[in-house]
Amino acid sequence: MFKRLLLALGGTLVVLTAAARAEVDPDYSVVLLTENFPPYNMAINGKNFAQEDNIDGIAVDIVREMFKRAGVKYSLTLRFPWDRIYKLALEKPGYGVFVTARLPEREQLFKWVGPIGPDDWVMLAKGDSPISLNNLDEAKQYKAGAYKGDAIAEHLLEKGLQPLTALRDQENAKKLMAGQIDLWATGDPAGRYLAKQEGISGLKTVLRFDSAELYLALNKEMPDEIVAKLQAALDQMRAEGFVDDILNSYL
Repeated sequence: MFKRLLLALGGTLVVLTAAARAEVDPDYSVVLLTENFPPYNMAINGKNFAQEDNIDGIAVDIVREMFKRAGVKYSLTLRFPWDRIYKLALEKPGYGVFVTARLPEREQLFKWVGPIGPDDWVMLAKGDSPISLNNLDEAKQYKAGAYKGDAIAEHLLEKGLQPLTALRDQENAKKLMAGQIDLWATGDPAGRYLAKQEGISGLKTVLRFDSAELYLALNKEMPDEIVAKLQAALDQMRAEGFVDDILNSYL
């Protein structure tokens, strides 16, 4: 009995020691995934697949600098659709996805680094639209478009709305101008940036209904030491004004 106990304790010690080595392994590399979500992350060529230097945006610039300062290796890939890369980060050790809203229902699903930037949630309408809203309940009488799988779309469903979802958020800008939807539930500044890229301007905000902070979400098995290093690097960047400088350079 005593011998079995010693063997069990010895096995536990080996596991703990291996885990500790993994946390400080200088060769540990994080697989980072992102999507086209201008102006935070985007493929330079505008396509739905890009890697490494072919990706830019506010969050990309911040994350690159953060990993550089933390001394953590990484690879970076932009893919489509969002549901797929979110699921990969959720299920695969060593993976992370950005940017995503840190919501209460997601809190225990990931380890978080951030905030990287703000994301106000708004209802946009055409500039000449007579629609005026005081709350989301009043929006139920209109056709609202949203981005499939996005936190905003999920929030609207929870509030009893039935948004018409699109696989690319910029499609909602076109639908709005074509009269296929009355309202576009999107992020600010992301929505206005996307509309501008489609040659659409003059949209007005008829409701600002929520606000979220955008984060890097890391798989739950990510070593705590790496998470701490990344957070410390980001905190230092924000204190130095680096984060604000990046934000201002895009907007």
